[in-house]
Amino acid sequence: MPERPVPPPVAVSPPDAGPTGPPPLTGGRDPVPLPCSDPADPAAAIFDGISRWVGSPPIRELVAGFGGRWPAGDLGAVLAALDGFSARHWDFRAGRERPEAREPDLDERSAAQVHAAASTLGLVRPRPPARTRYAHLVVLGGLAHACLRRVAYAAHLLRGDVGVTGEVAVLGSYRPLSEVERRTLADAGVTGCDTEVDVLDAAVRRTFGRSVPDSEDGLDAGHPHHSWSSRTYRPTGLPQVRVLAAPSSEPQRRRAHTADTQRFWAEHARLLPDEPVLLVTAPIYVPFQHCDALRTLAVPYGCEIDTVGVDPTLPDLTRLPEPTLTPGRYLQEIRSAIRSMRALHTTLAEVGQHARRTG
Repeated sequence: MPERPVPPPVAVSPPDAGPTGPPPLTGGRDPVPLPCSDPADPAAAIFDGISRWVGSPPIRELVAGFGGRWPAGDLGAVLAALDGFSARHWDFRAGRERPEAREPDLDERSAAQVHAAASTLGLVRPRPPARTRYAHLVVLGGLAHACLRRVAYAAHLLRGDVGVTGEVAVLGSYRPLSEVERRTLADAGVTGCDTEVDVLDAAVRRTFGRSVPDSEDGLDAGHPHHSWSSRTYRPTGLPQVRVLAAPSSEPQRRRAHTADTQRFWAEHARLLPDEPVLLVTAPIYVPFQHCDALRTLAVPYGCEIDTVGVDPTLPDLTRLPEPTLTPGRYLQEIRSAIRSMRALHTTLAEVGQHARRTG
């Protein structure tokens, strides 16, 4: 990564607004806040948050360090350019699952810069929930080890200072487990799982001390991309816990992804405006999954989203496997966050255009 000066700030604005000057940037190396909605003007607050995150010094320095020039134009143009740039330089998956991504050969200085940027952008250190009470707590699925850790962390929050008035939703898919995941589960004493949602269900039963669900529902459509399942547990003294696997919104092309499961759950839970929702994932995925949740939950339902990552230092979690995070993994998930923010920006722009046409 050749050393070069950071390009000057670029003006990025909401749709239909011209480049009127650079947005305020987070100074120093304080954490860069994620976009969030504001009841007074949700769209404007989210646009401003996207602008601050993608225009922050860590993103600018990474672009410069990988030989790029900062793109000109409004926020939509900047996001499109960063999506393209990150596809060329930071996409190590090439359409494969995350564990199959290659690791780039970076020198020590470049690797240190990537880690510092990831830390400032919120992908490294976990933070506690912003509230003590939420309407719902949502646990996002992932690889087998992540399913175990996230369910355990959700239980830690529920038994601590976080109250939930609605339900705990544990969201997964019918993604088949890899052999590596099966060995991880065996080492953790978990057996009988074939898919991601099986692991989440086993984690809920083990963590909350339930042997069978209190109720079940679903549809076996003969193919996992079309099928769905719901298992509800009612642990004593805690809110009900629902383990949900959603169908794909594009079953001819792919399995259900995070946005599919979030939308499917919101329909089941009958999510209401202004309800605060806490999402639990891993720190490295917080920016991208937070923005996915803004797009799939906050924008259509008007709810509030708070996204936190598992704290791996808690005693309950130290016995569970923890993956090694590398510079390549961090760059890949910075790209995921950029893409998620671009999709969020597009959705907000479309909502605004529809409102102007029908208003």
